[in-house]
Amino acid sequence: MRKPELKNDRYLKALQKQPVDRTPIWMMRQAGRYLPEYKATRAQAGDFMSLCKNTELACEVTLQPLRRFDLDAAILFSDILTIPDAMGLGLYFEQGEGPKFSRPLRSEADVKALAVPDMSDELRYVTDAVSLIRQELDGKVPLIGFSGSPWTLATYMVEGGSTKNFSKVKKMLFAQPELMHHVLNVLADSVIDYLNAQIKAGAQAVMIFDTWGGVLSPRDYQQFSLAYMEKIVAGLIREQDGNHVPVTLFTKNGGQWLEAMAQSGADGLGVDWTTDLSDARARVGDQVALQGNMDPSVLYASPQRIEEEVQLILESYGQGSGHVFNLGHGIHPEVNPDHAAAFIEAVHKHSPQYHR
Repeated sequence: MRKPELKNDRYLKALQKQPVDRTPIWMMRQAGRYLPEYKATRAQAGDFMSLCKNTELACEVTLQPLRRFDLDAAILFSDILTIPDAMGLGLYFEQGEGPKFSRPLRSEADVKALAVPDMSDELRYVTDAVSLIRQELDGKVPLIGFSGSPWTLATYMVEGGSTKNFSKVKKMLFAQPELMHHVLNVLADSVIDYLNAQIKAGAQAVMIFDTWGGVLSPRDYQQFSLAYMEKIVAGLIREQDGNHVPVTLFTKNGGQWLEAMAQSGADGLGVDWTTDLSDARARVGDQVALQGNMDPSVLYASPQRIEEEVQLILESYGQGSGHVFNLGHGIHPEVNPDHAAAFIEAVHKHSPQYHR
């Protein structure tokens, strides 16, 4: 595959704390339900997983926000639950209810039957999409690959879908910890293979989404979430085509553990809106870059109010590189795309003064 020279490397530089002319910005879930063109493409695909598994349409959806907005990175359009789906758990989506599994992990036999999926077979559609997106980007911005964290994937796999009280997965954690560690080990090995396959296919950076790490106690977070993300980071390809491949970890509601996360070997840490960026920066020092952290709900406000929030967050991080501007979680589906544009423009307008 021809790999054109990267024209905009702000995002990669910021994750390595190298000088940039302005703070780079991209949005979690930037390719998605708030865009009318996404809704049209999803309707064309028929359903969400059909969209994920259609190489051309997944590429199209990934590129859609870049046609609208001056963003500094593209992120692969996919889902965090592709690995458990490839393991045969029967992923499906019910309207208004989120993901579900027809064959969740309910017994020791279910757990012992788990195996690392064949990346060149069951998950080939993901790497094919990565290759096509990288080709279509033509060096405009870097491409981010991603995966869910082992703990987050295990949560969905044991619960059978979304949950509010995490009773089934925590029952396994406390009543059968050795069984939970087995699940997490298989998932960590799977994520290593999955992210490395994305890197080989053309992803220039990767991100691990630990959506449910914040529901654990400090001790259990270290043992059942962070330890497995550390294993993944240690197993990843960190240089491809002569370039460093940055890794970002994001634990939602995990701001209290930033010091421990900074020891993981990752280049960057995602921060949600419950943690002040100046406090986060003071705590981790120069060990890692920080990504975040505007509350996605601010995008419901007026463009003026959005601009004010951007200024406050930039001021909070302060001078110098090492900040990737983002939302503290994914953009909400009801957000007006014009407000997303105002958000991006505000970062462009006000961030250069912090890089002089």
